[in-house]
Parts: sequence; structure tokens; C-alpha cells
Amino acid sequence: MIAGFEQPTEGRILLGGEDVSRTAPYERDVNTVFQDYALFPHMTVLENVGYGLMVRKVPKAERRRQAGEALEMVRLPEFSDRKPGQLSGGQRQRVALARSLVMRPKVLLLDEPLGALDLKLRQAMQIELKEIQQSVGLTFIYVTHDQEEALTMSDRLAVFNHGRIEQVGAPADVYERPSTGFVAGFVGVSNVLDGEVAKAIAGDEQAFTVRPEKIAMHEASHPAGPDECTATGHVREVVYLGATTRYIVELDLGETLVVMQQNLATSSMEALQVRGKAVRLVWRRANNRPVEAPSGAAEGSMDQEEGYV
Repeated sequence: MIAGFEQPTEGRILLGGEDVSRTAPYERDVNTVFQDYALFPHMTVLENVGYGLMVRKVPKAERRRQAGEALEMVRLPEFSDRKPGQLSGGQRQRVALARSLVMRPKVLLLDEPLGALDLKLRQAMQIELKEIQQSVGLTFIYVTHDQEEALTMSDRLAVFNHGRIEQVGAPADVYERPSTGFVAGFVGVSNVLDGEVAKAIAGDEQAFTVRPEKIAMHEASHPAGPDECTATGHVREVVYLGATTRYIVELDLGETLVVMQQNLATSSMEALQVRGKAVRLVWRRANNRPVEAPSGAAEGSMDQEEGYV
């Protein structure tokens, strides 16, 4: 709708205070970076970046200058004479970004632009994109299914569920204080408890969420303090992740909690030996965050196709 490819059924779209709800896509000061790059294979990198300027009938010399500056911005000036097929995935994505930035739009839409890249390159590009956004000062609207990417890159994020916004806020606010069970499960892994289980643990049937990294796992005989919540259970599964280990704990109360612990001095074998062991989970009562009734499993296994960030 922002790009103009869909019409809103109600409300208006304002771009810099101007109502563009009925403005044609090509008349809006908006550019899009797609997941599949959408570069012209027969053109050089410089020609691809300068294509929009050519459509605007910018003189050739000025077009080359501006396109060159855009390539400098994405650190690819030495690739100007190559064709897209001669570039890596990360380089092609930067060319697509330069092609959009050279037009200096009011808003740049990025539709899962790093989805086709491998993990290491994607993480590097996340940092580069944020640095570029801060240097050019344009508004980036970034769509992603990757919760970590959303938390890493955004100044302000919105969580959508079936086309409706469930929560808007700074990344830390959305992660630490989710307003609904869906948000708690979609943005990172979370444990959502309600009803009788919540009452047994926290003294109130009001649904609450607690993040896995806030929970400490101890021997079953370990005592809990007055300002702490506690529950006993058995470790059903152990997932060793290198830097951290994820423990799936079946509570004696009948629910399941996920516990995440750093492997500061724990080897994979030591972590795996905990499977089946009776344990006591303890966490600070202040880490319980009230939410609306949960809309998914406690293990944060929401269908990620249902939510966008």
C-alpha cells in the first residue's frame, strides 16, 4: 500500500504530510529493494544503479557521477563495470540498494532483502544497512520474518498478526514487555503461562510471560527466595547450541517451559547429561510480564508465516 501496488480499504497514507492514497506508484517518492535483487543482467553495475536517473532524463555525466557516489556509499566502486552475474549475492544486494538510494526517495521499502543470503553474510549486511540508513538519513521500512534481524536493525518495530498490528515500540520494549501472547512468542522465544498454572506459580490467574534466559535451573532441592517464582519439573529435551543450551522442561504442574543458559563452563556432554533430571526453575518475580491470553504454545512455536515484523 505504501508503494501503491495495493489500495487501502480505509484510512489514508501520508508521505511527508501529503496524502498519496490515490497517487500512482510511479508518482510516489518511494523506492523498493526486493529479496531477489531485480537487477538487469545485461547492464553493468553502474548502468543498473543509474537506470532510474536515466528514466528521469538526468544528463549522462551527472548520472555517472551520482551512480558512482551511490556505489561508494555501498563500498562497491571498483565493481562498476561488472555485470550482476559476476557478483556474489551480498554484492548484488548492495547494488540493488545503491540503485534505490541514488534516487533519494522519502521512504525506502525493503522486502526481506537479506533473505537469500547465508547467515554470516546476512549478519554483516544487517550492520552495513543500518550504518547506511543512519548516514543517508532516509526512512527505511524493513519487512522481515527474522525476529533477531528486526531487533538488531530497527529503531521502532511493529508486529503484525493476520494483517493487524499487535504492538508497536522500541525493540527492547517489545521484547521485554510484550503486550500479547502472540508478540511474546513471535519476537524471540518466550514462555506464556495462564490460568491455574499461573496462579500456582505467581498467585494470580492473569496470563504472564517470562523469557527463557531469565530462568535459572537448579537441583530440585534448591530453595527459592520471597521475591522469586519457582516450579519443579523434569528436563525433557536438551538442545546444545554452542554458546548456549536450550532446555525444555516439563513442569510437575503440567505445562512446558523453555530455559536458556549460557555455556560459560558447560560442555556439550555435561549439558546432555541433564536430560531426564528432576530440576527446580527459579526466576525473579519482576521478570513476569502480564500479557493478554496466550495465542500459542509456551515454547514460542508460533507459525512464523502468520507474523511480520
